[in-house]
Amino acid sequence: MPAKRRVTIALIAEEAGVSVPTVSKVINGRPEVAPSTRRRVEHLLHKHGYQRRVSQSDGPVGLVDLVFAEIESPWAMEIVRGAETAAREADASIVISVLHTHAGPGRDWLERIAARRTDGVVVVASKLSGALQGQLNARSMPFVVVDPEGEPAPHVASVGATNWNGGLSATRHLLELGHRRIGMIGGPADMLCSRARIDGYRAALETAGVAVDPELVRHGDFLVDSGRDQGHALLSLDAPPTAIFAGSDLQAFGVFEAARQRGLRVPEDLSVVGFDDLPLARSAWPPLTTVRQPLQDMATLATRMVLAIGRGDSAQTRRVELATDLVVRESTAPPRG
Repeated sequence: MPAKRRVTIALIAEEAGVSVPTVSKVINGRPEVAPSTRRRVEHLLHKHGYQRRVSQSDGPVGLVDLVFAEIESPWAMEIVRGAETAAREADASIVISVLHTHAGPGRDWLERIAARRTDGVVVVASKLSGALQGQLNARSMPFVVVDPEGEPAPHVASVGATNWNGGLSATRHLLELGHRRIGMIGGPADMLCSRARIDGYRAALETAGVAVDPELVRHGDFLVDSGRDQGHALLSLDAPPTAIFAGSDLQAFGVFEAARQRGLRVPEDLSVVGFDDLPLARSAWPPLTTVRQPLQDMATLATRMVLAIGRGDSAQTRRVELATDLVVRESTAPPRG
């Protein structure tokens, strides 16, 4: 059986029908390559699993890229704080990119960071296509995904939270208070964390012998407006819920607003539970019962992981879920009557 041919820049260039310098320019994010040629070379880099050899002189550059789909929320600020903690430990700095889309980083972003180098990339709540994973690997850019939007591939390092258990404990708390009509407002239906929280909600109801009413399950975008809008939709039902579990603290604050606009009091007329335990949850009125998601710890760990992978630590754990905890405050109470 012939030995497997080692994947080199020369091999990629030969198959692509271009020069070795052209392949090198693609790998290093240089702009002077025709788009069609760049796509052809990147396809072959991904197909062959090419990885650039890092020379002994290529030490850390002291930069970690933190990539968000959106950043206009206190949730993102907790992630930034956690990443900065790990970066300070490593004498590094954080570079923040905001994509304004959940589709994941694109070629322009990749070329920019390839041109200036990075010690690693932490991708937050975004999709990461197989093609982009291959391009990151080809450029020897370590990456870790925080709170992945979809199910990550087995070889992709990721950090998340026990979302299913959080949904279970939040719903179980409301059941133990005596609630049986419990509304659920999740995030986008295709997001992994949202599905897991809803599945935990369903499991708690089914274990308690309470039928899951599809009318009581709604989807939003984890932000205040969707909590308000879906809160109004739930509270306008002929048989409205006596409690609502929101998939994020921001959505829970939206539910507070919907209840106030309808003349309902929390928790006397409606119990509300959130998810995240943002600093605002403690100072809301009433203080919000919520599921604590260790956002800062997740980001700290992801940043440490990506730096360790960059140092060649192949023993680094590739998939981690940190524990969630129910924090009971004053927004939940037994139903009236």
